[in-house]
Amino acid sequence: MSLRLTGLTAGYGKLPIVRDLDLEVPGGSVTAVLGPNGSGKTTLMRTLAGLLPALGGEVTVGQRRLPNGRPATANRAGIVLVPDNRALFTGLTVAENLQIARRRDGRPLEEILELLPALRPRWKVAAGSLSGGEQQMLAVGRALIQNPQVLLIDEMSMGLAPVIVESLLPAVRHIADNTGAAVVLVEQHVRLALEVADDAIVLVHGDVTLRGRAEDLRATPERLEAAYLGGESITAAG
Repeated sequence: MSLRLTGLTAGYGKLPIVRDLDLEVPGGSVTAVLGPNGSGKTTLMRTLAGLLPALGGEVTVGQRRLPNGRPATANRAGIVLVPDNRALFTGLTVAENLQIARRRDGRPLEEILELLPALRPRWKVAAGSLSGGEQQMLAVGRALIQNPQVLLIDEMSMGLAPVIVESLLPAVRHIADNTGAAVVLVEQHVRLALEVADDAIVLVHGDVTLRGRAEDLRATPERLEAAYLGGESITAAG
């Protein structure tokens, strides 16, 4: 099931942070949202999850247009956010964190362990005792057990060493390929994100300065650099 944004403007109060964004993420694909700090990436993710009311435009999942600023409705439509702070119950075990997040139509626990096998040996360990990488994997697992149609992952690498990120990000590709979810990935590690994504956009001060196929953007680092510096809106050839 696809995610479609049409003319989406997002921000706080009457202040727009992301302006007039058009984007389509097909089911089973990964779109990376890149850009410097303060460019509007987290604002975008919170708006898609219904945690912030949009200031304009539409969000559609499949054929369903979502009402504005209603997180419960967005969640029922299949949108699930993995926030940058992970939001785990640190005193509960891995198993308990997953069980408490599962809803009636959610995925079986065993299926989550097949998608994220690194969690299996940590099944009875409290979330607060996990490594940073394991905690991030558990946060993704808590989202997956809700059987999302659209999976939003905000800064998967937050606070993690690059070597850990390098082992985590391929799981995003595996999830899209094996669940059919449309995945939106906000990520600061540009090279690693482009290795697992199908498409990407660069946001700078709330505007898209570059968009295209991930493989094309990987091949033109000079265009990425120009986009991060806020060059005119451009589309990568592909």
